[in-house]
Amino acid sequence: MKVELKNIGKKYEGREDFTLRDINLDIEDKEFCVILGPSGCGKTTLLRMIAGLNSITEGDLLFDGRRVNTVPPKDRDIAMVFQSYALYPHMTVYDNMAFSLTMRKESKKIIDERVRSAAKLLQIEDYLYAKPADISGGQRQRVALGRAIVRNPKVFLMDEPLSNLDAKLREHMRVELVKIHKQLGTTSIYVTHDQTEAMTMATKIVLLDKGKIQQVGKPDDFYNKPSNIFVAKFIGSPTMNIIDGIYKEGKFISKNETIILTPSKEDKIVLEKYENKNVSIGIRPERFESGGEFGDTFTATIEVVEMLGKEKILHAKLSDGSDLVISTPGHYEYNEGEVHKFGFDINAIHFFDTETTMRIN
Repeated sequence: MKVELKNIGKKYEGREDFTLRDINLDIEDKEFCVILGPSGCGKTTLLRMIAGLNSITEGDLLFDGRRVNTVPPKDRDIAMVFQSYALYPHMTVYDNMAFSLTMRKESKKIIDERVRSAAKLLQIEDYLYAKPADISGGQRQRVALGRAIVRNPKVFLMDEPLSNLDAKLREHMRVELVKIHKQLGTTSIYVTHDQTEAMTMATKIVLLDKGKIQQVGKPDDFYNKPSNIFVAKFIGSPTMNIIDGIYKEGKFISKNETIILTPSKEDKIVLEKYENKNVSIGIRPERFESGGEFGDTFTATIEVVEMLGKEKILHAKLSDGSDLVISTPGHYEYNEGEVHKFGFDINAIHFFDTETTMRIN
């Protein structure tokens, strides 16, 4: 099912400002769309509006071209998986998964077929007659998914379903959810504040901040071409380094001139109109080069070294007191207190308008 949001807005009674405003988004049939953003940005409100649990103040919500603003949730052909699982503790796993079908008065044969099929897909066949309290958090999450799957909905809505799991199980369930999505072939809309979940699971990411869409696109787009400084800093761990300065006579010059950088030929063309204007550069921690043979260089003092096995994260400080985070291969030798020279991967520099924060190149 294709889901379209046209100029969607939400304003709660008694509040002066809109929680969401001017949301325009197309989610294609069978896409795995992740709505991402910090706490309070409006992502769960948006999901609940799609589900019909929250009313829509303005705009139109379309399912396959049909306006559904006032259609009750039960008639939207959707299924929702909540963060809290919302399982009935007194019911078995089987009865929890069968509950919605029982309420719809489906035949016992259809109920049994769907429950067992979903249990097989989710690998919880051995727990069908256990109570939720007797199974693990990961298994309870699978039961919640199974309860949604048996309904054969056209759209799956998931509100941070993995947030209650430990890190290792979360990693495992990310992979499982992607597999399940592909097997079922339905449209999935998934809300999270976790950029790792978004980057590893989504075919499309929608990044929200303060009730507005900041960028929509494939995961690679967010990492390699962030639309503004907020997106650049939100996506990526460690976060992108942002350095303020001025573009003058074909060079970027940081405040206090601790970094002087010559942009690539392609970037210079775009930056011509920013001559003598404030610009900011962004560079991801792994795109620095070690040594002095990389053209423009700068020196920094290593303050903290984090050893992560395959990489070392260097927390460094420039002579003007500015902080930088640099990622290097784990076998490189760095020690706290040392002064090192670093260079830039010139083709990996992002330029932003300091005033508007929007991407330039």
